[in-house]
Amino acid sequence: MMDFLRRNPYWAVCIAAILAVSAYWGLWAHDRYVSRAIVVLESPQIAAPEISFSSMLTGSNASHELLLLREHLLSVDMLIKAQQELDLRSHYSQNGDWISRLRDPDAPIETLHRYYRKRVNVDMDEYAGVLHIQVQAYDPEYAYRFVQLLLEAGERHMNEMGQRLAQEQVGFLEQQMERLSERLDAARVDLLDFQNLHGLVSPTQTVDSLNQVVATLEGELARLQARRSALASFQSAQSAEMVRTESEIRALREQIEQERERLAQAAGDSLNRISAEYQTLELRAEFAQRTYEGALTALENTRIEAARTLKQVSILQSASVPEYATEPRRLYNASVFAIIALFATFILNMIILIIRDHRD
Repeated sequence: MMDFLRRNPYWAVCIAAILAVSAYWGLWAHDRYVSRAIVVLESPQIAAPEISFSSMLTGSNASHELLLLREHLLSVDMLIKAQQELDLRSHYSQNGDWISRLRDPDAPIETLHRYYRKRVNVDMDEYAGVLHIQVQAYDPEYAYRFVQLLLEAGERHMNEMGQRLAQEQVGFLEQQMERLSERLDAARVDLLDFQNLHGLVSPTQTVDSLNQVVATLEGELARLQARRSALASFQSAQSAEMVRTESEIRALREQIEQERERLAQAAGDSLNRISAEYQTLELRAEFAQRTYEGALTALENTRIEAARTLKQVSILQSASVPEYATEPRRLYNASVFAIIALFATFILNMIILIIRDHRD
């Protein structure tokens, strides 16, 4: 055996590496305690006043929100918060073996973040729509407090992120509501002032009434003219009845002319001009009211959406204090390294044998 190893030193290196790594995992590597939690994001079940076609096409964004939560839990911001509240540098630099610990307690944030990603694992189960959170620490109580911090900070971050945008939208709509309310009040005041100025509640209805009066008078005039034609066939023009009929016809014509002048006289505040101005003011008031109603509906919808953006991190499996260390997986790590080392050495041995055969 010794002769074989002297002839093939790479096998000796392989065996020495396997023994050294196995000794490290079996004797030197320090225990790490793992605290686990399984969570899901939930929103308040508030019925929306109306369902848009776009929302039916886009569907639920639960997976997207879970991904956002995962990225935040693994971010530098989360690392800084954990450092402030749990003092990660001290815990991971003062505990553990030389290989697994944080060797430099004053390491830059980039190095610390890489180490953080090795000790904090957040996996998303897309099928179940949940997050699996795992934290490795050298103290079981510390691992538990670390997971609790991740849960609380993650929920707070998701709520702040959703509420920030919702509050900006609500604030903008409230400003628009004030402006539209002032515009509606001004339009109503202009309409009332116009009515009081001309002494008319509704010039449009007045115009319609005058048109009906003119039509009635013209109908009566036509009837009298027909009566006059009938009387002229057997009475003279000086007869009392003919004179009375002529008088009534002249009176009707004068009345019709007066009513027509009220409707459309050439200059001055004619009723048709007043009616046109009134219709313009009325349309402005109606438009301002419809715009105000639309903004009010949008504000209410936005407030409901703001309430729906609140997120609750519902815990399916709460973080518990680990009772025994589950990391590192000593036998597994040593076995995997041994298999890889043997396989690599075997390949190297085959290459060397092939080269020797070609030389011979």
